[in-house]
Amino acid sequence: MLAPSPAGFRGLLPLLQPHRRRLWAGGACMLVFVACWPLLAWLAGKLIPAIGAGDFPTVLRVIGLALGVFLLQKLAQFGQDTLLAAPALQVSQALRSQLFARLQRLEFGALEKLSAGDLTYRLTEDADRVGEVIYKTIQDSTPSLLQLVAVFGFMVFLDWKLSMATLLLAPLVAVLVSSFGARVMGAAERSQKQVSELAGLLGEAISGLPLVRAYAAEPWLQKRFEQEIDLHRRARYRTLKLLALQHPVVGFIEAAGILSVLLIGAARIQAGGLDSQGFSSYVAALLMLIDPISHLTTNYNEFQQGQASLRRLKEIESGAMEIPDHPDARPLGAVQGELRLNGVWFGYDPEQPVLRDLELTAKPGQLVALVGPSGAGKSTLFSLLLRFNTAQRGQVLLDGQDLAGLRARDLRRAVALVPQQSSVFSGTVEEAIRFGRPATLEQVRQAAQLANADAFIEALPGGYSARIEERGSNFSGGQLQRLAIARAVLGNPAVMLLDEATSALDAESEEAVQRGLSQAMAGRTVLVIAHRLVTVQGADQILVLEAGRIIERGSHDQLMARAGRYRELCDRQLIRVAV
Repeated sequence: MLAPSPAGFRGLLPLLQPHRRRLWAGGACMLVFVACWPLLAWLAGKLIPAIGAGDFPTVLRVIGLALGVFLLQKLAQFGQDTLLAAPALQVSQALRSQLFARLQRLEFGALEKLSAGDLTYRLTEDADRVGEVIYKTIQDSTPSLLQLVAVFGFMVFLDWKLSMATLLLAPLVAVLVSSFGARVMGAAERSQKQVSELAGLLGEAISGLPLVRAYAAEPWLQKRFEQEIDLHRRARYRTLKLLALQHPVVGFIEAAGILSVLLIGAARIQAGGLDSQGFSSYVAALLMLIDPISHLTTNYNEFQQGQASLRRLKEIESGAMEIPDHPDARPLGAVQGELRLNGVWFGYDPEQPVLRDLELTAKPGQLVALVGPSGAGKSTLFSLLLRFNTAQRGQVLLDGQDLAGLRARDLRRAVALVPQQSSVFSGTVEEAIRFGRPATLEQVRQAAQLANADAFIEALPGGYSARIEERGSNFSGGQLQRLAIARAVLGNPAVMLLDEATSALDAESEEAVQRGLSQAMAGRTVLVIAHRLVTVQGADQILVLEAGRIIERGSHDQLMARAGRYRELCDRQLIRVAV
């Protein structure tokens, strides 16, 4: 089961290394379990003739021995299953943990190609299926294979000629199992793809139900959902139909094989090559082959489905990774917050630059606004400042240090992002603001006060221990945004990046958030992306971006007096005079 495969199950073997002692102990129990099978077959060979001859003392003695062997075998089986289960489950856990850690380091371009529903399915159902394959390989397939070898070896010892005749049936069974297994893997991949698409649709549907109702689009969504579940049903049915066909076909071959062995065995007894006691042991051993063959057949099908799941998990590993720190990356140290861009060029495709020859200077305490149409490069500039991407030409400097030569974690502690749509994780309010960073409750409260959030938090039942539900559904948009601001200022960043932080709020909420922002921004270098230009008229510097270039820069009054692109944008928003 752990032979080389395109999905790379052999690549998971190193994950078992930390569990060698349990594996050795479980392996010892497995050998005892397997060794009992030939012994039981030998006892069956003695028991059957004794029963036929009415030799009651022998029957009692053999049954007593058989019960002792059965007890030993079941104790060994218990030890085998319990000792081997833990490493298998820990491998599954380690695999899922590794993949999630890698997911967090994926380049955002690669991450955006995968839907949330699909990723959820991969890291839950697919990872579980891979773990199940590992568990069954260690705990079931391996002892079943050893049982086949041990029992068949005993059969050869009893009568090698009869065993060779039996062995002729094995290739036919193997070919059938392999053929079915390949078809099952293909069907399983199609079924898993449909489940991923269904999960993605469910995620969209659940988050978008208010919009669906607003447009009275329930029939359309219901029809689309029913189409997806019908496609899933068909794909799953194809897999189950293959499995349903395999069991009777392989079972018929096994039954025909047993009957053939009985026929040949009768001929061997008649020819004097085998006595009745030996033949009884042989038939008992032959019957002991049926169960491990059945287990191996079933596990092989699951192995093929596991290969499909592992291949889907490996796709996460094949995604482009975020550029790691340079081996000689420097710690950032104390930060003042001066940002400077010198001739910066960047493009997700280097042949098609998104940012072109950018020059920018933002000093500590200054507010710099980035305005311009969608697609001008404003969000891409933020991604460079957070080092989600790295400039292909030019330099991005923080306090004179090139970001490419700094440790990413140090940089991101010094540069805080407040996104347009506040994303606050479920948990307590305190946990949402702390966001995994070491901070006391007093420090969390101070951050909330800066963000103008302390008053509404204290009014909650439980205060900072109040629960935030999934997607923040029990908080208003303004409250969530103030929590996001508190989260941003908790680490005392020198630079703040605001991505239209109030655009989705009503007037009352916006006023509360703006007060929080004003307090949070004091003394820091702030860059803000703004589409509502009325919010940035007091900026120290306004940069107008278009097609990746800065085409205008200056204060609001200077740009209005210039009557250029900025004045045109203000006119469209009915902004006539400076404030």
